[in-house]
Amino acid sequence: MVVNLGDGWEGDEGTGRRPEDKTGRGVVLAFGQTMKMLRMRAGVEREEFGRRLGYSASTIAAFEQGRRIPSPRTIDRADEVLGADGLLCLWKEEVERAQYPVFFQGMATLEKEAIELLAYDTLVVNGLLQTEEYMRALLAMRRPVLDEETIEQRVAARLARQDVFERWPAPLLSFVVDESVLRRWYGGKDVLRGQLEHLHLSGQKRNVQVQVMRLNSEESAGVDGPFTVVTRKDGKKFAYAEAQGTSTLQTDPEQTALAAARYGIIRSQTLSTRESLEFIEGLLGEL
Repeated sequence: MVVNLGDGWEGDEGTGRRPEDKTGRGVVLAFGQTMKMLRMRAGVEREEFGRRLGYSASTIAAFEQGRRIPSPRTIDRADEVLGADGLLCLWKEEVERAQYPVFFQGMATLEKEAIELLAYDTLVVNGLLQTEEYMRALLAMRRPVLDEETIEQRVAARLARQDVFERWPAPLLSFVVDESVLRRWYGGKDVLRGQLEHLHLSGQKRNVQVQVMRLNSEESAGVDGPFTVVTRKDGKKFAYAEAQGTSTLQTDPEQTALAAARYGIIRSQTLSTRESLEFIEGLLGEL
């Protein structure tokens, strides 16, 4: 089964820490009103509440008015500060989901549940591996242009997804990236250098494999473009792809198995993990 999930592309899959649809806005607004009520009941002013959470009073106001979405850790801390006895924590899952548009909510949930994630990228570095500076460079290139608040929200959402690297048990993460992506100076030389250094460090984690598809490779099973295959704890696989304003989540067992097999072929056509890290070192030496 193929589920069409709406607008989006790999460079913009996490649309930020504000609700993107009516249901999401309703959830976030209800949470904000609940937090405000508990704060007022506790007799805590916004300035003091913000100081204890590490935010300005204006940011607390944005949380309470449903204009910004707090992170799960912020919700935990707010619950503790206000003595809410878990009432705010009950909202965490719904509030976190609301930061993503409808088309990406399913994939965001799968990333959190994945025991294995396989990603092939040909346009930009995968969002899970992007540095903050690289994210900002990509978002600044969007047309029509994005305002600064939206960029900040989208950066926060993408950084939140990278918690996958801190999970335990650690999921198995494999990334194949096209050489052309590693040679594009998105954001300039310093941004690219930082991104390559981060990629090199990430590839040294025991549960992470980073491999490079060379430009001079005469064969590639990835000619149809980038895609991601996620496996859940129950063994069910999902294949996700985005291109030019549309995204799909493939759930048919036969098709997802074929996608995983295709990824295996792609990996066999790339540099090995050791060779890939050495190649990235070489690119860094050229900058």
